[in-house]
Amino acid sequence: MKIFQCQACEQPFHFETARCASCERRAGYDPDLEEVVTLTAADGTLRAFGEPGRRYRLCANAAHAACNWLIPADSPEVYCVACRHNRTVPDLSIPWNLTRWRAIETAKRRLFYSLLRMRLPLALRRDDPEGLAFDFLVDPAEAQMSGPAVLTGHDNGLITVNIAEADDVERERRRTLFGEPYRTLLGHFRHEIGHYFWNVLVRHDPSLAAFRAIFGDERADYGAALRRYYAEGPGQAWQEHFVSAYATAHPWEDFAETWAHYLHIVDTLETASSFGLRMQPKLRPGLAATMDFDPHHAPDLGRLIEAWLPLTFAMNSLNRSMGQPDLYPFRLTPAVIGKLSFVHDRIHARTDASGTVAGTLKAVIAGLRTPIAPPRSA
Repeated sequence: MKIFQCQACEQPFHFETARCASCERRAGYDPDLEEVVTLTAADGTLRAFGEPGRRYRLCANAAHAACNWLIPADSPEVYCVACRHNRTVPDLSIPWNLTRWRAIETAKRRLFYSLLRMRLPLALRRDDPEGLAFDFLVDPAEAQMSGPAVLTGHDNGLITVNIAEADDVERERRRTLFGEPYRTLLGHFRHEIGHYFWNVLVRHDPSLAAFRAIFGDERADYGAALRRYYAEGPGQAWQEHFVSAYATAHPWEDFAETWAHYLHIVDTLETASSFGLRMQPKLRPGLAATMDFDPHHAPDLGRLIEAWLPLTFAMNSLNRSMGQPDLYPFRLTPAVIGKLSFVHDRIHARTDASGTVAGTLKAVIAGLRTPIAPPRSA
């Protein structure tokens, strides 16, 4: 994520800023400019500060304090490019639903920031029966109604999210129940969108053969695979080949977990780059790194990994200094890097499945210094 500032007074902005804390001017995110824009009101319209020719309207969800994205004033759309994909939202007359939905929308917009920066295709459900859409639902038991529990998941472009995931206490309970070291709203979105993009970028693509060689055959019975995972767990030494325990359940889940991890890496590296971070510890050279590039458009995965490994070692060290668990409780082995390489190639539309993925993996591993495994939680 980039960092932003007010064009009027240079106050730093967070991505979610809707009004400048210093000069109190309204602000909003313009996805075309990829900037949080300072706004002025004139003649009944919102204009970009210093650029009166650039006119906007607020996304309709701004009325619920749930979105700060902007729409061109001459657009026929009511919702912004992110909120346009919502199919169902909870009953917002219930305050607790509204609070949780706002948190969900915050995470979803961060997801869309990355997807738009990467120029990934985002078909609307209204135009394509398998286009991307979101249902944000309340569990029937919570509403004292009968019916099956709401499960967060993906089905042919439709992503369903149980809004209880926005409750920190409930999410922590589920994190402990399922033995997940890393369970966040944004992580859920990045995982589920991975399933969507498997359909879009792999399912009917020549790279499908390479996918099966790297991740396994997705034609294996999915339901049986999940039952086996929940009954038996991930198996021994899974960390050598998978980015998470859940990734061992089925090739689809492996791809989705790897996809989410790739987005974690890219977004965090962009934040580090925006702050001009450099790693220059008084240790061996392999821990040095400079964040001075745009990870969304890096031509090869090796550049990302060489910056990522020292950064995560530093982040974990800082957390431990504060008595906190590791911020990054994962290991990137050559096998996992190979899977990340496949995702990188799909995002950058490299379709030569016969050689590109294998060649990229070989180049990535050969170009790396000795891999650094970030410290893991006990």
